[in-house]
Amino acid sequence: MEFQLPEYNLRMMLPEIFLFLWALVVFLFDLLSRRRRESAVGYLTLLGLLICGGLLATTGYGRGFGKMFFSDPMALFFKIIFLGSAFMAVGSSFGIIKQKIVNHRGEYFGLILLSTVGMMFLASSQELLSLWIGLELTTIPLFVLAAFFKDDKLSVEAGVKYFVFGAFSSALLLYGFSFLYGMSGTTEIVAMKMNLAALFIANGSLGVVPLVAMVMIIAGLGFKLSLPPFHQWAPDVYEGSPTPIAAFLSVGSKAAGLVAFAKIFVNGLWAFWGAEMAPNDWGYLTGILACAAMIYGNVVAIRQTNIKRMLAYSSIAQAGYIMIGMVAVNEWGLEAVAFYVFAYMFANMGAFAIVAIVEDKTGSCQIGTYRGLSQSSPGLAACMAVFLLSLAGIPPLAGFLAKYKVFAAAISLAGRSQDYTWLYWLAGVGLLTAVFSLYYYANIIKQMYFSAEESPYRIKPNPPAVAVVAIGLIGVVLFGIYAEPILQFVKDIPAATGVIPR
Repeated sequence: MEFQLPEYNLRMMLPEIFLFLWALVVFLFDLLSRRRRESAVGYLTLLGLLICGGLLATTGYGRGFGKMFFSDPMALFFKIIFLGSAFMAVGSSFGIIKQKIVNHRGEYFGLILLSTVGMMFLASSQELLSLWIGLELTTIPLFVLAAFFKDDKLSVEAGVKYFVFGAFSSALLLYGFSFLYGMSGTTEIVAMKMNLAALFIANGSLGVVPLVAMVMIIAGLGFKLSLPPFHQWAPDVYEGSPTPIAAFLSVGSKAAGLVAFAKIFVNGLWAFWGAEMAPNDWGYLTGILACAAMIYGNVVAIRQTNIKRMLAYSSIAQAGYIMIGMVAVNEWGLEAVAFYVFAYMFANMGAFAIVAIVEDKTGSCQIGTYRGLSQSSPGLAACMAVFLLSLAGIPPLAGFLAKYKVFAAAISLAGRSQDYTWLYWLAGVGLLTAVFSLYYYANIIKQMYFSAEESPYRIKPNPPAVAVVAIGLIGVVLFGIYAEPILQFVKDIPAATGVIPR
């Protein structure tokens, strides 16, 4: 048999290749400039992300490296989210590079770019091993970034905890992949689905092996998504990490985990989702984790006094809402998930940008620091209020439409078949816990606007941070009122992933 090399088609990977090389340029520039230009390396990083976005717009859809790399609507949409969250994280970092990062600015920004490259490769991966490598390239730079403040005990603790939990989850994930490979005889995701379905038809059952594989993979990805009981790392890591990195973790890393989940379960194990295939059903297990995330995240967030820990528990709850759309695998499910992550990026990155601005000025992340902020910095207070209201799901902001889409997808599927009526309960839990979330979001607004004290700080953010806040504000308001262009874009995602109408 004649051996044939795969068709590489490097043009499809041009954005990823460029961003990887640009990260090396950032490292080299910081070294050759002897680290004297504190802002230049940050602006260089922003320029690279903008150029990469332009290249992404020109590549279109297609395959590369045989069947391992595939640019489809879902990959393209999530790559936009990855680049957007990286851009906003870098823009939020100009304050800390002047005050806390003196000797390693190039490494800081370069590692953000390398993590983004991993996310982009993961989004286009159509094979288990390349997907796992993309996930590791995403996570390993974040281990270092979480512990970037070497003299801060909380930062070092954050890095160590993130590393330990990340290594354990990667082992679980790879162990689950080994079971899928053993059953299907392939690591290609689409071929795996067909081979498993044929094996099931031939034997009438696959035993408990698929269930073990699913539990292992859900546990591994549950860490990336901070779903209970795999969430323990999140509050401590968010608190100890540099604030822009905590923001990047909450959006970029979470979105990467969602892409991996969709590729494996929605695309690779679609045949084992229906109730008739029990016990090979990942829907019930994921629904339980989503329910736990919504309840636990919202309830515990109420008691927090540190705003970064509060936003960490908020992100746990938001992951639960997102997973409602994931288990509602109909023509609206993945569409709702994609739009939710898009809206969440603007609100959460914007909120964290203001947290970074306030922290740079005050040195504190306590919620009490925000007392009277509306009097001393009315613009920042107004933007923060808008971001928090969007996270709570208040109309007409983008967060409201995002929650509506995931709840509607679940209720629609539940109304079509008796097998899926449990989705009514899941959507009901989501609606009730969304009311709970109003308490802790409104508490910060109360501190800013209704406190008798006036903030002693006059905060003047740097231009990149102002740009990040403005981008977040425009996204939250604009796509809450006029979301049609984004909704049209995400409509192609279910068909490209193999989801059929139910």
